[in-house]
Amino acid sequence: MELTHYSDYAVRLVNTEEPARGKDCLTSVDAVRALFGETSQMARRATDADVTRFRGVRARLRAVFTSADEGDHARAVDLLNSLLLEFPVSPQISGHDMLDEEGHPRWHMHLAEHPSNATAGYAAIAAMGVAFHLTEFGADRLGLCQAAPCRNAYLDTSTNRSRRYCSDRCATRANVAAYRARKRQETERSAGTGRTAENSHASTTPADR
Repeated sequence: MELTHYSDYAVRLVNTEEPARGKDCLTSVDAVRALFGETSQMARRATDADVTRFRGVRARLRAVFTSADEGDHARAVDLLNSLLLEFPVSPQISGHDMLDEEGHPRWHMHLAEHPSNATAGYAAIAAMGVAFHLTEFGADRLGLCQAAPCRNAYLDTSTNRSRRYCSDRCATRANVAAYRARKRQETERSAGTGRTAENSHASTTPADR
């Protein structure tokens, strides 16, 4: 379903913070506006008050991804439903900026924005997008990156539901770390085996030799 692309709004917002690293990019009105994109009318309505409000919505969306990642799908749905109730949105048929070969509009579903403030508009679209993605593909498609300390949110669109990392960079870093850990274990086992052999040899009596 084409409306699932709105779920990217949620991922962008959640990933403005990296709790394990103590980083937070959502510190100004400009950062809030950047989440919408340059062409959004709603971005122009953002004020200083939206910075704090956006952080509150971000925490709630991260909780949705965390619950889904931990396998508590019922809780993820409950948390998402609470956002949908608080930030409703109006689906509308639109054809703007999309014309076919004959110049006719390509009609498609669009989530219309009628919010009281910038946060409400963004939260409504983000929550609805995640809801479409969850119901279309499953709650297990919402995840948090397994490459510590990164815990960025991601949407798993792989054919075999195998995604575990938010990016190729994190996947590579995790694979390298796992390889190094295996090599250390092999070295330690080899060293331990060598010490055991030496001790066994030293403990034998001359009569045994």
